[in-house]
Amino acid sequence: MTKETQTAQISAGKGFIAALDQSGGSTPKALKLYGVEEDAYSSDEEMFGLIHEMRARIIKSPAFSGEKVVGAILFERTMDGEIDGIPTAQYLWEKRQVVPFLKVDKGLAEEADGVQVMKPMPDLDALLEKGVSKGIFGTKMRSVINTASASGIRSVVAQQFEVGKQILGHGLVPIIEPEVTISIADKAAAEDLLLAEITAQLDALAPDQNVMLKLTLPEVANQYKPLVDHPRVIKVVALSGGYSREEANARLAQQTGMIASFSRALTEGLSAQQSDAEFDAVLAATVEEIYQASVSG
Repeated sequence: MTKETQTAQISAGKGFIAALDQSGGSTPKALKLYGVEEDAYSSDEEMFGLIHEMRARIIKSPAFSGEKVVGAILFERTMDGEIDGIPTAQYLWEKRQVVPFLKVDKGLAEEADGVQVMKPMPDLDALLEKGVSKGIFGTKMRSVINTASASGIRSVVAQQFEVGKQILGHGLVPIIEPEVTISIADKAAAEDLLLAEITAQLDALAPDQNVMLKLTLPEVANQYKPLVDHPRVIKVVALSGGYSREEANARLAQQTGMIASFSRALTEGLSAQQSDAEFDAVLAATVEEIYQASVSG
């Protein structure tokens, strides 16, 4: 029954999904924002150990529970780690009632036709099998759209759904994430093209192929409402995409049925130097703010 319970929790969306999946390239930046300078570690192993400590501290904080945080996206190394001797995904669900997801993409290819598709994932099946064995519910994978290119956006969405079907084949729920860069001049036009391409792909899915979508907060309020209402979509979640937490929350509050899936906006203001009481207080305030924006739409 776990799968049904987790699906119901995500579908109801009474809260938001925490993105705790910064990987190799973005880890030094995430640690620096957390108050850990690069001279604090001398190897990748030490660096990943420190980021795991930060994530474990967040997950164990009283405010981080299924009451307001319905899910969390993990980096593979975080999934492979433990919290208090319990595998991370198991800890999330059993101790915090937070549904665990796994980031599966291997980063972005070079830009072509105004977009960046995902790099090849030759080991995806093995990773998905491992995820299933560790109690992972779903996955997340990201592409990037840098201009309103019809053919480029079509290729991004086609790849996302092709890999999504591979993920569905393992009994996992894919979060399909074609991010639109927030600074581009033709963002609204790109979002119109994206809506059309995603809709066409959703319409082609079988009745038992249900997915989630993670999308940049749009220029037009309720741009993605047709996707929120689509029978093949369990939930549409929003990425903060570089907006400040304040602006991301303000935009999110205008979207009916969308909830947040923020990473940098979630960890903003947290510091390794804070006492547990200070850390917990800052995180609790942040969780409440993102939660309110998620449920007000």
